[in-house]
Amino acid sequence: MAPTAVPDFLYGTAWKEDRTQAVTELALRTGFRGIDTANQRRHYFEAGVGQGLAAAYRAGIVTREQLFLQTKFTYRHGQDHRLPYDPAADRSTQVAQSMASSLEHLGTDHVDSYVLHGPASGHSWSDDDAETWGAMVKEREAGRTRLLGVSNVSLRHLEQMAATGAEAPAFVQNRCFARLGWDRAVRMFCAERKIVYQGFSLLTANPEALQHPLVGRIVARTKATRPQVVFRFAVAVGMLPLTGTTDPEHMKQDLASREVPLSADEVRAIESLVG
Repeated sequence: MAPTAVPDFLYGTAWKEDRTQAVTELALRTGFRGIDTANQRRHYFEAGVGQGLAAAYRAGIVTREQLFLQTKFTYRHGQDHRLPYDPAADRSTQVAQSMASSLEHLGTDHVDSYVLHGPASGHSWSDDDAETWGAMVKEREAGRTRLLGVSNVSLRHLEQMAATGAEAPAFVQNRCFARLGWDRAVRMFCAERKIVYQGFSLLTANPEALQHPLVGRIVARTKATRPQVVFRFAVAVGMLPLTGTTDPEHMKQDLASREVPLSADEVRAIESLVG
């Protein structure tokens, strides 16, 4: 399995429904090389992502080897009735069944990252999580994923996970709120352990930060858009950002945020915003 580089931007496919195929193909045409999805029909149409990938392959836009594909295992409480596994099966079987379903949806023999789509409890890293994580490690050892991650986790989850002696994740993916220091405590945990922090809802979770006068002054200086400033900030503090825009122009702008010049002082000032 040839390693695929981890890109510096991910395109998120949640909540696209019947537009999923078209926007996935559009994102690839625009230049995205990382696609984030989940085998959770409640919020994602993973088979539609696969259709978009297939269309992009046929059109010669990209090859599988050039892409970073990330999907997720979602517990029963995060699903609706359209389950990708037998709800009566044990955790290990559910993980294997969900992965097999994802590979079929995405038309590939492996994904690049397999993420636990939130722990079983909001309070602690549980025995269920430990069992699920162990099953995910087996999927990695079998070659069906290269890397593993966890999402929607607190610092407590991560500390308790580490205390069990579990293999550390390669990725942590969280919704990122400016008013909570842009998830600073979790980001610091990740930085200390060389875990890549993936930030999502960077725009939708932070309308106050987007409209903050500081961001406005940077926009005036750089001629960038407000979202571009936020995405450039995210990269500057070590995040791997996700965007889920369906607008072709916004897709181009999001990728172009790499070129926005931010000073170290501006990065520190944005990081200090609390709303």
